[in-house]
Amino acid sequence: MTQTTPNHKVTVSGWAAHDSAGVLTPYTFKRRVNGVDDVTIKILYCGICHTDIHQAKNDWGMTMYPVVPGHEITGLVTEVGSNVKGFKIGDRVGVGCLAASCLECEFCKESEENYCDKLQFSYNGIFWDGSITYGGYSDTYVADYRFVVHVPQSLPMDAAAPLLCAGITVYSPMIDNKLHESTGKRIGIVGLGGLGHIAIKFAKAFGHHVSVISTTPSKEKEARERLDADDFIISTNPEQMQSKMRTLDFILNTVSAPHSIGPILELLKVKGTMVFVGAPAKPLELPSFPLIFGKRVVKGSIIGGMKETQEMLNFCGKNNIVCEIETVTPEKINEAFTRLANNDVKYRFVINIAGQKSSL
Repeated sequence: MTQTTPNHKVTVSGWAAHDSAGVLTPYTFKRRVNGVDDVTIKILYCGICHTDIHQAKNDWGMTMYPVVPGHEITGLVTEVGSNVKGFKIGDRVGVGCLAASCLECEFCKESEENYCDKLQFSYNGIFWDGSITYGGYSDTYVADYRFVVHVPQSLPMDAAAPLLCAGITVYSPMIDNKLHESTGKRIGIVGLGGLGHIAIKFAKAFGHHVSVISTTPSKEKEARERLDADDFIISTNPEQMQSKMRTLDFILNTVSAPHSIGPILELLKVKGTMVFVGAPAKPLELPSFPLIFGKRVVKGSIIGGMKETQEMLNFCGKNNIVCEIETVTPEKINEAFTRLANNDVKYRFVINIAGQKSSL
């Protein structure tokens, strides 16, 4: 249960990792009380992102322990500050990766808060008041309303949760590259996992021909029959890769494991673009010849701004797009972490904070 304490903080129950072993255990901590610009959210569901594992284990050397992960949050508004606009008690809402930004720079003014130099994340960040942010593996979240979005009534709250990270991560580069403005492009999706599967859904909804590029032949049936992919290219098959050279207009690379990108670049047409949203721990080699001889572009993208995140959710609501999920209860978080690290999920884990019976 959540309760207010005499020092004007709120006591919250959650689950935290306390060292680089990355094991999560029940943890009681304090959040700020609801301020004039805040909404308080009763958390119903929180997705498990691979980033949560990296942060719990301090793989990136930046974890502030104890860390409460979780940036794919859906829930109900229970309190609204006096300055809040657009939200009321009882609203179905979501919180993604962002907790704060400067609100004044060129990026913030252009609704690209995700590129603000002073952005802070929903957990393992430093909020405006100097406090460490704790994430959605907890029963309550307090957020500045400018970093909260509405979840459309047509979307189930559990399957919508991963859209707050996985969904916007793949949606944003598609919009940035104007894939929503015309149909019939040939799109490649590298990797069929938490990001890749939702990228297929977006690309198909935009009216494009979608090729999945994977090292795993056994995923072809799933890609074609369940996700409606048009083609499946095995990246370790030289004959297949050769036959598909210069056939794709755009490639979205979702893979976070080390891999060779030279052959994948050759799949692009002249002037084609590949965008990275996966984050391998070690640098990848970028061969120059596929770029020079194809006038190709390689760039990266991170999540999206708040306006774009709301637009993404609205698009999902209109087109019945949700993530394929497996729901777990909090006591199964560590088991889910292990399975996720072994790619043993189709395609995202979501924690049912209310603690109903797990499907694990």
